[in-house]
Amino acid sequence: MPENSSRQALIPNYLYSTSTKNSFDLEKYSNGIRTFPSSSSGSTTVPYSVVAASPNEPGRKIQMYSPSYFAACTVGGSLCCGITHMAVTPLDLVKCNMQIDPAKYKSISSGFGVLYREQGVRGFFRGWAPTLLGYSAQGACKYGFYEFFKKYYSDLAGPENAVKYKTLIYLAGSASAEVIADVALCPMEAVKVRVQTQPGFARGLTDGLPKIIRAEGYGGLYKGLVPLWGRQIPYTMMKFTSFETIVENIYKHVTPKPKDECSKSMQLSVSVAGGYIAGVLCAIVSHPADNLVSFLNNAKDATVADVVKKMGVVGLFTRGLPLRIFMIGTLSAAQWGIYDAFKVFVGLPSTGGAPPLPTPCPELMKA
Repeated sequence: MPENSSRQALIPNYLYSTSTKNSFDLEKYSNGIRTFPSSSSGSTTVPYSVVAASPNEPGRKIQMYSPSYFAACTVGGSLCCGITHMAVTPLDLVKCNMQIDPAKYKSISSGFGVLYREQGVRGFFRGWAPTLLGYSAQGACKYGFYEFFKKYYSDLAGPENAVKYKTLIYLAGSASAEVIADVALCPMEAVKVRVQTQPGFARGLTDGLPKIIRAEGYGGLYKGLVPLWGRQIPYTMMKFTSFETIVENIYKHVTPKPKDECSKSMQLSVSVAGGYIAGVLCAIVSHPADNLVSFLNNAKDATVADVVKKMGVVGLFTRGLPLRIFMIGTLSAAQWGIYDAFKVFVGLPSTGGAPPLPTPCPELMKA
């Protein structure tokens, strides 16, 4: 990386090196405005960065915000989303059927009973393959691009505005990432919903995907893209922004020590707790769109107006909601736990919560 671009980065590389050059004592500074020595004016006051930094960790080899860093976040996102969504396939299966046929699938318990009587234990995992592939691709894009856009928008805003408008940066970064992620997810989501809710349509991915293409062309795989954006973009904006805020406040008001003094197990526990709370909020915000996606992927010629007419406005907001709250809360907690565990495993800091390190102006580093 050229020297000038390194100096202009929002979190300069020197903060993560073991070199003593341009070093300073972090214990002298508390959250808020920092003051740095300057050769021309004695001292200069600058705000700290919105992007949480990491203390040096033994054995860490990945440089923050390098291509390797974003690649690691992409792999972590793929793992956490693919594994967890596949694990909750039975819950997702009951939820989708409750949305499509509430007369038959009246409740969570009766829904599991109906599936077991009609399809046996194997029926609980119908659609696992498109779920695994679709959400692995979505998770890779969601987490990888979120980290990229969060850094990119912070650089555009500059250190002071990045701190002042950090919530807007979280929202913009997560929304931008999800637009891309849903393009990767949509084909597998279309297959998954039909396999799970249309008995006899297909056994799984290998016969379901070509069947849709033959009947409706490749456009049939993206028929639910706009409703999927309507569900997933608010969901992800709430998920990432609320998680960042919740974790920051847990470290500020709940844990007995600052993040960099907490053990790795404590940090991962905070990630899981923050993830569950964020997941509950996500489920509530995105549930109407989730109902729309399930219906539109299940009915060939249905429109949004048809769905609203059939379900009603109240049903659109409430049908299947308790199960989805439980499912998404659990899902989100597991995802953040796996994602941050992977980041810690490769030597990166867990997400959010650490008191951000100060970002001196490039001019100060020339002294």
